[in-house]
Parts: sequence; C-alpha cells; structure tokens
Amino acid sequence: DTSNITKVQVSSQTTSQIPTRPLRSYMLPKALATTSLSTSSFTCSLDHTSFATAAMGMDGVLTTLFGEGFFDEVKRMSKRQLAFQVLNFATIIFSALMIWKGLMVFSGSESPIVVVLSGSMEPAFQRGDLLFLSYDRTDPIRVGETVVFQVDGRNIPIVHRVMRIHEDVDGKVRFLTKGDNNRVDDRGLYPPGQMWLSPDEVVGRARGFVPYVGMVTILMNDYPMFKFVLLGLLGLFVLVQRE
Repeated sequence: DTSNITKVQVSSQTTSQIPTRPLRSYMLPKALATTSLSTSSFTCSLDHTSFATAAMGMDGVLTTLFGEGFFDEVKRMSKRQLAFQVLNFATIIFSALMIWKGLMVFSGSESPIVVVLSGSMEPAFQRGDLLFLSYDRTDPIRVGETVVFQVDGRNIPIVHRVMRIHEDVDGKVRFLTKGDNNRVDDRGLYPPGQMWLSPDEVVGRARGFVPYVGMVTILMNDYPMFKFVLLGLLGLFVLVQRE
C-alpha cells in the first residue's frame, strides 16, 4: 500500500529531525525517578564499574612498580625458577631473624631496636624516632636515664625517663619513671598497687636514635592493611626478580 509507505517515510523523517540534546536532558532524571528498581539497577552498574576500576588500578600499580613485563615475567617462570625464588625469599627472612638474634645477644636487650609511638617524651624524642637499646644488668640504672620497660597488662613497651630511685629494706633497688611531656609520673601505667619498677621489667636503655625512621612502623600499626600490602609487594618483588 503506497499510503502506508508514505506514512512510514514521513515518520522516519520526523523522528530524525528531533533534537538529541533535549532528549538527554529530560529523559535522564525521569528514568532515575521512575521506580526503585531503576535506582537499584543503576547502583549495581556503578558497583560493577568501581570493581573493574579497582582491578585496573591494581594492575597499574604492579606495572608501575615492577615494569611493563611483570605479568609476562611471572608466566615465563618455570617451577624450578619459582622454587628457587621462594628459597631466596626464605633465605632473606631467616637472615633477618639471625641478624635480630645477633643484635639481642650483642646489646643484651630483648628488643634492641624500638620505635617511639607517642609524644610523651617530646622534645627529647619525637613520634616515629628509632631508638637503639642496650642493657647491662650489672650496671645500675641511674636517675635521668631513658629506659624502655614493659609491665604486666601492657603489650607495647613504654619509653620514659627515670625520675627517682628507691631502695627497699632488703636492698633491692627500684625506680619511678615519667614521660618528659607528661604532667604526672607513670604510677597510673603500672599494674594496680605497684608503686615502683623493678630492673626485671626493663627492656633496655636508650643509647642512640635516628629521627622519624620508624614512621613506616607506625603506619603499619595504624593501618594493618598497609602492612599486608607492603609485605606482599616485597614478596612479589623477590619472587619475580631473577638477578
């Protein structure tokens, strides 16, 4: 039918002449405000997009850190090469542990290196400073020394200064500590009923420090995910490097 063909052509021409910009500006709010189903599907599409973007971002980070051929290098590694790299990684871990044990024997302290986690010792030590400790139990502790101690009920050692020495009737020497930036002494930090520290509770004496080097440790304590990401990246670096 010729009339029907003419009508179709006219309708096609009329539709093609409708401006596209008004359609975009008016149809988007109407689509978003129609039903809750439209809103939920729109949200789901955003979530899938964000997951894809995050995955692409991680690939970009790995590519930036290890080079363009990072994934190709991993795929080309044989089982023997992968096992060899795992052994290298284990050797690094055990070497670090041996060095730490050697420092413990040499310094006489259970923790020869500690990080200042708070500002209670300012201005002598700042938050993030790395302290080197030693502990000779034959040398008595004196007033004014900075000591690191750990008492029952507290998992993290405390770095404070010795303010007073006390000798018991049986001849045992005890002492009282206080942070340089604190208004009161540390008796509130000791276990209930304890008034003095004993030498057995001392971890070590501060012998030197490096400023702000321990900020990485503070970040790992404040953000545990950062610690796992950092250790994971270091492990990947060791595994894929053949040199």
